[in-house]
Amino acid sequence: MRNGLDLERVRKAAIEAAVAAGEVLTKNFGKKLTVSKKKGAGLVTQVDFASENAALKVLKKRFPDFGILTEESGEHSGTEIRCPGRWILDPLDGTTNYVHGFPMFCVSLAAEWMGEVVVGVIVHPILEDVYVATRGKGATLNNKKIRVSKTSGLSNSLLTTGFTYRKDEWLHREMEAFERLSGVARAIRRPGSAALDLAYTARGVFDGFWERRLSPWDIAAGGLLVQEAGGKVTDFKGNSFSVDSPEILASNRVLHPSLLQTVAPEFFPILEVQLTA
Repeated sequence: MRNGLDLERVRKAAIEAAVAAGEVLTKNFGKKLTVSKKKGAGLVTQVDFASENAALKVLKKRFPDFGILTEESGEHSGTEIRCPGRWILDPLDGTTNYVHGFPMFCVSLAAEWMGEVVVGVIVHPILEDVYVATRGKGATLNNKKIRVSKTSGLSNSLLTTGFTYRKDEWLHREMEAFERLSGVARAIRRPGSAALDLAYTARGVFDGFWERRLSPWDIAAGGLLVQEAGGKVTDFKGNSFSVDSPEILASNRVLHPSLLQTVAPEFFPILEVQLTA
């Protein structure tokens, strides 16, 4: 229980809903899609909506009082207006990858209670990977505990990032950060799914992840995963993680100061990056 909430019941419902949504993604992967563009936010397909509907069917049945924030259909009110619970859902994170047949996409679902994310589930359906985090109880991948990496120097790090669709506003600044870190890190990857970037950081594959201009459904579940796996999640100023932050930086905790200084030197004028392990 957490402040009157049965976390185990929430966890089970989140897994059930995310797995159901993931089954829709797997069933339709590689098939002909109807693709539309969302202004400033990439692509959307009929599968995004079908996946969302599969998840919502479970969530509304298991927790009808909870509100829901989802990427495709927006905000849904629960049956009890005063209920402090809310689901935050991205039914298909990595739609562009999905459209092009690149199997880096997932379902991301978080449960929020009294303004705090308490459960996060990310399902990578192609690999049948189910990531789960429960506030105060750690993070798992397919029921096995996961931890962030122990990498202690940027020169030995494998990092990951993403770029906003708002190219005119932010691309130049993002390229500058990418160039700075490319000069010191072992390598940087850009898979195209923020939720999976965070999941792979939580399991210790990536040592750090940063990105601007994300939405709550992109980072709510993954942010909790990283925290419960022993990592650190902040904005670019080093402030505590919030699903409403305009940017996110997640790491194995050890590299966090160096990453903050390199990603956003405008907030850290004295640049002292540790390059050795």
